[in-house]
Amino acid sequence: MSRKRKTVAETDTDVILIGAGIMSATLGMLLKELEPSLSIEIYERLDIAAAESSDAWNNAGTGHSAFCELNYTPQKPDGSVDTKKAVQIAESFEVSKQFWTYLVEQNILSDPHTFIRNIPHLSFVWGEENIKFLKTRYEELRKCNLFEEMEYTENPATLKEWVPLIMEGRDSNEKVAATKMDLGTDVNFGSLTREMFSYLGKQEKVSLFFDHEIRELDKTASGAWEVKVKDLDNGKKRKRLAKFVFIGAGGGSLPLLEKSDIPEGKGFGGFPVSGQWLKCTNEEVIARHHAKVYGKAAVGAPPMSVPHLDTRMINGKQALLFGPYAGFSTKFLKHGSFLDLPLSIKFNNIRPMIAAGLHNLDLTKYLIEQVRQSPEDRMVALREYLPNADMKDWELETAGQRVQVIKKDEKEGGILEFGTEVVSAADGSIAALLGASPGASTAVSIMLDLLGRCFKKEMQSAKWLSKIKQIIPTYGQKLAENEALCHETRQHTAATLKLNSLVEG
Repeated sequence: MSRKRKTVAETDTDVILIGAGIMSATLGMLLKELEPSLSIEIYERLDIAAAESSDAWNNAGTGHSAFCELNYTPQKPDGSVDTKKAVQIAESFEVSKQFWTYLVEQNILSDPHTFIRNIPHLSFVWGEENIKFLKTRYEELRKCNLFEEMEYTENPATLKEWVPLIMEGRDSNEKVAATKMDLGTDVNFGSLTREMFSYLGKQEKVSLFFDHEIRELDKTASGAWEVKVKDLDNGKKRKRLAKFVFIGAGGGSLPLLEKSDIPEGKGFGGFPVSGQWLKCTNEEVIARHHAKVYGKAAVGAPPMSVPHLDTRMINGKQALLFGPYAGFSTKFLKHGSFLDLPLSIKFNNIRPMIAAGLHNLDLTKYLIEQVRQSPEDRMVALREYLPNADMKDWELETAGQRVQVIKKDEKEGGILEFGTEVVSAADGSIAALLGASPGASTAVSIMLDLLGRCFKKEMQSAKWLSKIKQIIPTYGQKLAENEALCHETRQHTAATLKLNSLVEG
């Protein structure tokens, strides 16, 4: 006897989330808060949540707020600095903090210090041209109240107070400059993600499946999505029918988007970039540096490879990292396959991928140079920030894998994008997140945008709007345009997330 075909109203589940990273966790939490009756299934191919891009060792851990990341403020040919992206990212991070504040206040998240802590954000440069750029950037950013607490100095004595290790052993004649924002944060997105999934997994009508891989995605005549899943433990396969599917599988999102065969996903390609950190093993050195210090990227370097000397809190212990050093691998995931890149090349994206490659020869050259680096070469780069660095105090740690987005462009044929890209079907039944930085820090804004596309009717309802404003009190308003609201919001989130002072341990 044949199985009766299900209609959209008779699906196995309302929502399927693919990938147990920060994006799926954020979307799952938002959906469950907005509509508690929704049934949700979450599938992850690894045996734990946040084991890829969201993991502390695979993620910069910087609460990306554009305080110190110089690549978010590009310099124009006339020498002026474009701050539009920086303001947008700073706004988005404030939205993320409001969401996490709500989760703490609802006792969904426990101690905020398990995932977020105060840490000053500094930009540090040397050389007249770079100093001129940094000062111009500082002056432009200070015009926006999101950055009004930024400090600037070229004074060596002040810099010795801010970053003593960076100034120690440095040529006294060398001209250097820095900006500092004490509002900066360090975020353990792995810990945050796992805590959100721990809560979600206990909710009614939510099922979390590890060691499960998505094999196929097919749109049915009824408008639902048939998702073919393989249990990697026993090899068994099954089909699940869902009204809505989100592909939040990090580097694995592109191949799954291609399998969905939606028109909106045509022409996208991916360029994988791997990374490595130098990790300090000397406790005395670790204890003497307390800041995230970002510099200027080399010509052709991708954003994830902007050099930074980075204080981190990982599993409750302070760590010190430098890097990341970029590399190239054809894998789309740290735990992926070397066939990921070649298998992603399709007839509809080969032209954009070739065009993007031709337009980014500097990136190719940079990655080749990075791959060929010796330990001594890496120490040369570190000593630009820590003149007295000793090789015996540092060891190499493999970081995560990122897939930069390649998309069609009428003028260029194909362009390489260094941000994140949400791709959704016209009917809102499926969406995928592609790209990397500053993804995790801006996850809440990205997922709210996705809800606006895929749950348009619900997002306009009084019920959802009321709840969203409870979760994100400033929803629909711009903090950059409202100084009083910005101060009030920051005071509230700082108090709840315990960000008012540096707390050791």
